[in-house]
Amino acid sequence: MLTNKYLINVGFNNVVVFGRIIAVVGADAAPVRRLKEEARKNNKLIDATNGRRTRAVIIVDSDHVILSSIQPETVAQRIEDRNV
Repeated sequence: MLTNKYLINVGFNNVVVFGRIIAVVGADAAPVRRLKEEARKNNKLIDATNGRRTRAVIIVDSDHVILSSIQPETVAQRIEDRNV
């Protein structure tokens, strides 16, 4: 069973297992927008924004793409805090 120390909050009480995260990137670049569209076509897009603006895109090892409304720097800081 996973405990909370293995989970990263990506906004609005949505969590991701931090050991599965490959990358956290900003959402504004054209390659990232293409990545989101490709994930949507393949049913691998998870929207955790609760209708808010997407600020971070989280890529996990299962090829899923997770959209978050918090800043990429905030996600990275939460990952760093868990690795200590």
